[in-house]
Parts: sequence; structure tokens; C-alpha cells
Amino acid sequence: MADIAPAPATTYALPPVVSRPEWEAARQDLLQQEKALTKQADAVAAARRRLPMVEITKEYTFTGPDGERSFPDLFAGHRQLIVHHFMFDPEWDEGCPSCSNLADSFPHLAHLHARDIAVVRISRAPYPKLAAYNARMGWDVPWFSSFGSDFNRNFGYTDDNGEMPGTSVFLRDDATGRIFQTYTTTGRGVESQSSEAGYLDITPYGRQEDWEDSPTGWPQRPAFSWTRRHDEYDSNG
Repeated sequence: MADIAPAPATTYALPPVVSRPEWEAARQDLLQQEKALTKQADAVAAARRRLPMVEITKEYTFTGPDGERSFPDLFAGHRQLIVHHFMFDPEWDEGCPSCSNLADSFPHLAHLHARDIAVVRISRAPYPKLAAYNARMGWDVPWFSSFGSDFNRNFGYTDDNGEMPGTSVFLRDDATGRIFQTYTTTGRGVESQSSEAGYLDITPYGRQEDWEDSPTGWPQRPAFSWTRRHDEYDSNG
């Protein structure tokens, strides 16, 4: 096996060094901000649970590992459905790197199934491309192709400029079988679903991207320049 070259030595600025009591005091100050943020997030979540919903009446057909499936089939017997709109244009041979990072963050599906929630991934690429990429990445979320349908355009995840990432949530009424859309988000709205972002945000150097408000001398690159699929990092990151 070839030797792996060590990462190049780089010197970055460091946070101030203080005594333990000074550090504890600073940490307590930050804790108050974190508590306020948690309460605000709880308030937003409460408002989200009170959103009205819109009925989905159009019929859609998707292709998955077991052939064609209808939109109601995607619920797999559950009342709630989370759809990860994964950017994968039919002309591409690989899925979007950022969407791939988000896909790496999905929890074990048993935790969601226990709360009557199904999770699926939907992309426009033909199913054989999705299946090959899914095998490469090692994911277990069911993945369906909307190739040939207007599903992505109707829900705003494909337009004349191309593909967009995001998440949508749906609810099925047991009594009538009617399906409703309750929520959707895109852009930075999906960050709450990314464990990677959460871990980076508690480190001293953060996400190391140039849009962040960081002290002078902190390592920073243009947004998304760090982004790789999990099997594409070399020994130097």
C-alpha cells in the first residue's frame, strides 16, 4: 500500500487563551444566547405545526426498486411522508454533492417509522442511475425516479434554470385517503436536517466558509468549495 502523504502544515489564528474561571464565564454568556435560540426554534416549530395544508389531487407515477409506484404508495402505510428532493438531472452521472452530504445525515429510518413517518428520496434522473449511485453511497432511504413526469416542476424543484434541493412534507388522511402538502423548504432551510452543519458549528473554526462572521485569521474558503461526496476526500481533505 502506498504511503499517505501527511496534510501540509498550516498555521491559523487561535482563540484567546484565558484561565478556567474566565472561560467558564464566557461559556455562560454564550449559553444564554443558545438558550434564547432554542426557545425561538421551539416557537418556530410550534408555528410550523399550525400551518394550513393544501390537497394534492394530481396523480403521479414514480419508478423505484420494485417498478412503478403511485404517490400514495410512497407512504408505505404511514400517515406522514418526508420527501428529500435530491438534485440529480437526467443528464448527470452522479448526484449533487451537497444533496449527497445531506443524505449522509439521515437518521436510522426506524426512529421515523415509529412515529408514523415514511421517508423517500425523489430525483428526475432515470431509476438505473439512481440505483447505481445509491449503491455507491451506501444509503438505505427508498429512492424513486420522477423521470418523464412534471412532479419536480409542479413542486418547484426544477425550473428553466435547472435543479433545486429541498424537503417537502405530506400528510395522508386515514379516513378518506386524501393527501395534503403541509410543508416545504429549500436553500438554507434544509440545514436543520444536516448533522454535518451542526457538528461544524460547535467547532472553533466553524464551517470555514467565507460568508461566516469569523475572527481575522480563521481558515475560510468560498461557500461549497469544501463540498465533496463522502468517498471523494483525499488524505488532505
